[in-house]
Amino acid sequence: MAKQVVHPKIRGFICTNAHPVGCAKNVETQANYVRQAVPSRQTGLNALIIGASTGYGLASRVALATSYGANTIGVFFEKPPVGKKTGTAGYYNSFAFHKHADRQGVKALSINGDAFSDKIKFETIDSIKKELGQVDLIVYSLASPRRIHPRTGEDYRSVLKPIGKPYSDKTIDLVKEEVVNISVETATKKEISDTIAVMGGEDLTFWVDYLLEHDCLKPGAQVVAYSYIGPEITHQIYTSGTIGQAKDDLQQHVDNIDKKLSQEIGGNAFVSVNKAVITQASAAIPVIPLYISILYKIMDSKGINENPIAQITRLFTEHLFSENGPELDDQRRIRLDDRELSIEVTDQVKQVWSQITTENLHHLADYNRYKTGFRNLFGFDVENVTYDQEVETDLFLP
Repeated sequence: MAKQVVHPKIRGFICTNAHPVGCAKNVETQANYVRQAVPSRQTGLNALIIGASTGYGLASRVALATSYGANTIGVFFEKPPVGKKTGTAGYYNSFAFHKHADRQGVKALSINGDAFSDKIKFETIDSIKKELGQVDLIVYSLASPRRIHPRTGEDYRSVLKPIGKPYSDKTIDLVKEEVVNISVETATKKEISDTIAVMGGEDLTFWVDYLLEHDCLKPGAQVVAYSYIGPEITHQIYTSGTIGQAKDDLQQHVDNIDKKLSQEIGGNAFVSVNKAVITQASAAIPVIPLYISILYKIMDSKGINENPIAQITRLFTEHLFSENGPELDDQRRIRLDDRELSIEVTDQVKQVWSQITTENLHHLADYNRYKTGFRNLFGFDVENVTYDQEVETDLFLP
């Protein structure tokens, strides 16, 4: 037992602790949203979520268990509490999810470790065979700065850099809360290939191959991998940069997986291009915090903004589980970023982007909303949570 008062320890885009009650409240809020949006039904689905503890992966897990009565197995890499040090937000999210799944009467299995490793893949396969038999759906939602290749032992690090020419534009200094100019040097060939090795599609192919080999996929099983494109103003640093190359690689792998699943089990694989949301990963990307602060103000004013659980609800109801199946663009992608990239929204974003400075930041953008959203990720600034009370931080997954 380790009861303590927990206040956020934040510097820039890093928060080094988490509030277990706030994290539990976040999971509950997501469950309540999807419960109201989608009539609950028992589908008997079994789902594997790779990257299940935060963001879109967590939202997928919550939606599947809550409105689809799905049994889930989640893979993630999170740290439990040790002494006075709290667990990570993703750890507490997963703890709260297990409690939620128990109340829903569905199975929740969690594997905590490096999803890139063969060890964790085989642990997951053993758990599927023992507890679920086979899975109907694989959700791939990994974001990582590093991958140790399971077959060569090579240690790859991803970088977020432009390709061809240096990048220079506005961003927010998250410590000083000022709009500043940032310059990022171009990536080397090795940095590009290393980023593809970490964030591309090879790992997902390894997962699917192993699952097929061990007869863990039901006939007609589906795979969905999450991606992002973003507007023109972020293209040089993102879509046309190293991460964009990795996302292209992911698409190629998903297309090949689709062919393989179609031939072997009558299944499918898709990439879902989701909208920009506040996540631990996106906070570290130059330009993105400023872009999201502008985007949210514009989309909120139009009543069309969506958080991860709203996006995932739309993914399931309008695409993956709809009678007609997913609606795809000309590159076989599901587009949940359609509202973000509508001409009306992107034109307004461009206009604000050209005008924004430190002086008008809070007028033209909703940076306070961004800050609150960032703190929410770690269980802080959550409504109806009393932060001056001691809370139990020694919570452990089963």
